[in-house]
Amino acid sequence: MSTKALVSDAAARLREAGVASPEFDAAELLAFVTGTSRLNLREPTPDQQVQYDALITRRAAREPLQHLTGTAAFRYRELAIGPGAFVPRPETEVMVGWILERIAGLKDPLVVDLCSGSGAIAGAVATERPDSTVHAVELSSDAVVWARRNLEGTGAILHEGDIDGCLPELDGQVDAVISNPPYIPLTAWESVTAEVRDHDPALALWSGDDGLDEIKVVAATAGRLLKPGGWFACEHADVQGESAPAVFAATGLFTEVRDQSDLAARPRFATGRRI
Repeated sequence: MSTKALVSDAAARLREAGVASPEFDAAELLAFVTGTSRLNLREPTPDQQVQYDALITRRAAREPLQHLTGTAAFRYRELAIGPGAFVPRPETEVMVGWILERIAGLKDPLVVDLCSGSGAIAGAVATERPDSTVHAVELSSDAVVWARRNLEGTGAILHEGDIDGCLPELDGQVDAVISNPPYIPLTAWESVTAEVRDHDPALALWSGDDGLDEIKVVAATAGRLLKPGGWFACEHADVQGESAPAVFAATGLFTEVRDQSDLAARPRFATGRRI
């Protein structure tokens, strides 16, 4: 069977299983098993064909692509990803870019990444702003394993623990706080895709009946850590374009509070500045 036909048949299986990007995933998995790229695919050996069939079966069962390949791209880096760590999303890259723009004129900025997960955000900031000092805080011991791998060599400092009360020694000194916290309402379980619901860690997903419980902790922590004029950016669900910014506004600690859209023009992250 030709490479084109092989990928086409695999994509049909994935499409039937409800996978959102069947052609991309089928090609990506073939590139993975053959050690090539999606733009330069080659026919697999018999052993590679067996491996490919097994991976397509697992993907059809809605196991995340990143868990199958063990990697995820995020901005200019390739991350190690697997069970226990939230798979980083392209939408979050936009938020990172926004924060980097805000601190572009600062010398040696101090940045804190709350609910760091795999360390995607902290690693991106630390590598794109090598003069910065970046602290990453993550509660899950499983996610910390991945964050430690992904932050190695970046200079970012990883802290295992709750963001509530974290880093008191930095109170009032931080230039930017950024966070992708859990924000899915418990009532939205049925609407969440199988890849997320069944494979991303629950600690990174659910946040009370309205999805705002952890965002409220982020707001309080950012208010404590940021210096006057310091910026925050906090990701949220696309249905929280009003409610998430309102959490920050209600503290009375921030000015210029507004919502920002992702590349698909959906409400995606709240931003503001410490008074």
